[in-house]
Amino acid sequence: MSPKHIVFKKVSRDKSVAVYMAKRDFVDHCDFVDPVDGVVLIDPVQLKGKKVYVMLSCTFRYGRQDMDVLGVAFRRDLFLVTRQVYPELQDRQKLTHTKVQERLLRKLGNNAFPFFFEFPDNLPCSVALQPGPGDVGKKCAVEFEVKAFCADSQDEKLEKQSSVRLTIRKIQFSPEDSKVVPSAETTFEFLMSEKPLHLKLSLQKETYYHGEPVKACVEITNSSSRNIKDISISVEQVTNVVLYSNDKYVKSVAKEETSDSVPSGTSLKQEYTLLPLLAYNKERRGLALDGRLKHEDTNLASSSIVKQEVLKEVQGMLVSYKVVVRMIASG
Repeated sequence: MSPKHIVFKKVSRDKSVAVYMAKRDFVDHCDFVDPVDGVVLIDPVQLKGKKVYVMLSCTFRYGRQDMDVLGVAFRRDLFLVTRQVYPELQDRQKLTHTKVQERLLRKLGNNAFPFFFEFPDNLPCSVALQPGPGDVGKKCAVEFEVKAFCADSQDEKLEKQSSVRLTIRKIQFSPEDSKVVPSAETTFEFLMSEKPLHLKLSLQKETYYHGEPVKACVEITNSSSRNIKDISISVEQVTNVVLYSNDKYVKSVAKEETSDSVPSGTSLKQEYTLLPLLAYNKERRGLALDGRLKHEDTNLASSSIVKQEVLKEVQGMLVSYKVVVRMIASG
């Protein structure tokens, strides 16, 4: 393989099945999703006449993998599709869609077989709630997995030594729309004050990418008799777990506390820069992340984009962000 193509490989314990994939991140571009493709290498001697299947699954977990209470597992399959790759039911050319697949098939020989899946347009993206330092096992997450296994039929109970799993991620990408300039304003009226306080908050744009600073402009016109002090501004992540309950987590992921003040009868216009990064929130339990592949680094979860006519409950978890201004009125 060329240096540009790093292939992920996983082999079953009995070496009957191996999976090769060119990538493990698949992007949801809003109007289409990258298809899932790869190659399965088999050992006909180890198979002993069994068939080989490949499964693509999307699972919502809300507990440890080994948790089972009164026969009810703490998981729900949101999407599950299984296809037989050996013996072949389709021509190889129909399942070969990429140059990496073509090179793998040439390199691995006649015992290699391609597979290809397309995501339906109603699935959520990979997201997981960050566990605390003392938490053990799987927690609340939407996970995607490619699994290859050999069996007499696809409904047969699987043997771990004859199966192989590769965790993949479906990640969100939203094209930047510079036409939308988000802003919000409000007016506060105080007791014993004839005139109000007016606050306006605006951002430069609506869409921010991972690692990009958020610049927020705060405008305060203080016509009241109160003095305003200790202005703080923060980016807050809001996570709604909508599948099994209405749990809601609100976590500050970037915050700036200032000593800025606006005395009665004055005004303030100030721009603040915030940088919401996972690197600054590594130990915070309950933060939503863009899924995680073993111990690889990831990001804060992207905002959820729910398409029309898709039930929100099917999304498992919905993530959004808001910028919040707080201040103290005294006097």
